[in-house]
Amino acid sequence: MRDFAGTPGTLTGLALRLSQCVFAAGSITAMTTTTSFFDFTAFCYLIASMGLQVIWSFGLALLDVYALVKKKALHNTVLLSLFVVGDWVTAILSLAAASASAGITVLYFHDLGNCGFVGECQKYQMSVALAFFSWITIAVSSLIMLWLLAAG
Repeated sequence: MRDFAGTPGTLTGLALRLSQCVFAAGSITAMTTTTSFFDFTAFCYLIASMGLQVIWSFGLALLDVYALVKKKALHNTVLLSLFVVGDWVTAILSLAAASASAGITVLYFHDLGNCGFVGECQKYQMSVALAFFSWITIAVSSLIMLWLLAAG
């Protein structure tokens, strides 16, 4: 197997994992600083999905740091299979949560004009945007993992 950008145990792989973690944590922070996010099921689902994303990405970032320090390649087929399944599951959950939350944000706060608190609406929008950024980075990681597994 080849080492290319984004593979486990490389600096770019670590950067991808850390950016996933930061975007997901930012999404959680923006959503939980509002006063009524728990009134909307899609927003609660976003919090749960991004929480899973933080745990998964942070764990794999630690694994990348370990591989970088020990100068080991993480190209074991079983390990890559686990990465592929985990990345694809979290990618699908993140996309579903971000899309559902974006739909609620657009419906309630733009189409219905039901946004009395402008600051709160901006926090919802920021949370959804950060969730989509997190999904983009996890989608890149999941495609790289699938490519590595197929190439091996």
